[in-house]
Amino acid sequence: MIIKTKRLFLRLLTERELQLWTTDLSALERILSCTYQAEPLDGELADIIKLQAEKVANGADPMFNSFWMIIREEDAVAIGSMAFKGSPNNNGEVEIGYGLGEAHRGLGYATEAVQGLCNWALQQGIASNVIAETEPGNDKSERVLERCGFTKYKDDINAWWSLL
Repeated sequence: MIIKTKRLFLRLLTERELQLWTTDLSALERILSCTYQAEPLDGELADIIKLQAEKVANGADPMFNSFWMIIREEDAVAIGSMAFKGSPNNNGEVEIGYGLGEAHRGLGYATEAVQGLCNWALQQGIASNVIAETEPGNDKSERVLERCGFTKYKDDINAWWSLL
């Protein structure tokens, strides 16, 4: 599954591609015909990718449990990734997370990718509401969400945002 935006391709990763992401990045680059310059594959991100690959392997819906690679169209560079954090709940609400490689921040790519995936999910009737969480002091991520039309609805330890 691929979603096309103005400058990007959002490519849903298969179970095998998720596994390769943490075990054989060169093979993943060959399959996706891209060069990986996204987030470093260490610590928490690698653990999350492995967990999601296991969920997909055990039958979880890849649409909501895999990752979408953010690939810049002009030069086929994978600049980041994004994901839904599980299937929509009973209210039709689904959470989104995203990240870019350091060199690709501040150029509007996160806004474009978040808009693309959220618009697609809402238009398909996959979700009726998309939410996101930001950590204290993450002003750049908050600006991305604001530009995408999200509204802050809760601000305790972390801020919670909603897009209807």
